[in-house]
Amino acid sequence: MASLAERLRGGAVGSLRGELLRWLLLPLIVLEVLNTVSAYRNAIDAADMAYDRSLLASTRALAERVSVAQGKVVVDVPYVALDSFETDTLGRIYYKVSGLNGETVSGYDDLPPVPASVPRSESYPALVRFYHTTYNGQPIRIAALLQPVYDDTMRGIALIQVGETLDARRGLTNKILFDTVLWQAGLVFSAALLIWFAVGVVLRPLMRLKGAVETRSVSDLSDLDPALVHREVRPLVAAMNASMARIRALINSQRRFIADASHQLRTPLAVLRTQTEMAQRELARLPPGTVPAPLADMLAGIAGTTTATVHLANRLLMLARIEHSRGSLAEPVALRALVQQVALELAPFAVNRGIDLALEAQQEAVIAGQPLLLHELVANLVDNALRYTPAGGAVVLRVAATGDGVVLEVEDGGPGIPAAERERVFAPFYRAPGTSHVNPGGAGLGLAIVRDIALLHDTVPVLLDGTGGGLLVRISFSSSETLKAASA
Repeated sequence: MASLAERLRGGAVGSLRGELLRWLLLPLIVLEVLNTVSAYRNAIDAADMAYDRSLLASTRALAERVSVAQGKVVVDVPYVALDSFETDTLGRIYYKVSGLNGETVSGYDDLPPVPASVPRSESYPALVRFYHTTYNGQPIRIAALLQPVYDDTMRGIALIQVGETLDARRGLTNKILFDTVLWQAGLVFSAALLIWFAVGVVLRPLMRLKGAVETRSVSDLSDLDPALVHREVRPLVAAMNASMARIRALINSQRRFIADASHQLRTPLAVLRTQTEMAQRELARLPPGTVPAPLADMLAGIAGTTTATVHLANRLLMLARIEHSRGSLAEPVALRALVQQVALELAPFAVNRGIDLALEAQQEAVIAGQPLLLHELVANLVDNALRYTPAGGAVVLRVAATGDGVVLEVEDGGPGIPAAERERVFAPFYRAPGTSHVNPGGAGLGLAIVRDIALLHDTVPVLLDGTGGGLLVRISFSSSETLKAASA
């Protein structure tokens, strides 16, 4: 059964309409063929019965003209009577009257005799037998009636045979067959149209379910409403809901693991960094030349590794926070003030590296978003710009309102990123070739965090060439978010 189903649908799941048409119309066509054959046979029987009745009436009319005269069987058949027979039957008429001893009294001498195997007809109250034969190269149907004849001198049975060609019978049969085939074909065509349109109507709930799934955000893993579809399809929706529940559980488990691991790492790392810094300060108090150089290098390496690990833990914790913030409500955010705050926070780092950090923003620009995540987005962009810009360089922050929304730009004076690498650098833990020596403590998570936060705000960061050969990061917040924030 499975192999038959696969053959009928071509070995793969295709169109539901096509599969229903194949499964319903093919058996229906077979049934219609069988019904047509049966109807044809019934038409032949009905035509034979109708024309046999007419043929028997002609035979009886001829039998009424049979009599006995002078000890012989005689028959008076005027041509007018034969013409009326042919006019009534719409075919060619042949007859033969045989006497008591089988001698031909009148009619066609060579008319085929009655076969011995033909039984008497039970359909009529008469001694009549019907049979098919061939005469003069044409198929004919003959009614053979036994007619008693007698007078004072003799008594016996005369045989009256009347045959007609099958043209009228076959014409009626063919008409019945044609009408039947035409009607059956109309039924099959109507069924095909009904199936075609009915499938479209039946699939509307599935299309509504499809629309509900397509319009969902990537973070929406809530259950689908089983009432959207038919009762027979609800197990599929239940299976989809169960699958999404497992995905939710897996994502929540991963979020908890990242958040817990990052949180648990922060405390011991902070203690380790504090102890390392205290050890370095204690070594610095010792007289010069008394501190072994390998020990000082080891402490410096521990301090650098600890700082990089703390940076990585903070980045992982931020990734977990971003995942947790999906679906949170947005609120109005003054982007210029936020960027200025980030610039003030990182100003000491810029001063230590000898980098000029500037903000270009003429007026305040309000967007809709999550302040904490937007702060992290700007902080990551500025931190990356400061780390990759050499001493004596400049980092410029720009906030500008445009006709389509608000644009945030961060331009540095570093080596930039080749065009072929600009899509790959957004992948977590990926670092463009040649950047490790510029920022050896990087983890490859900064731009990945920026991209995830930007996607939460329905935008994407764009990497461009800076005016001084560095990197320009541009993020455009659409006017829809700005308008929503302004009206909130």
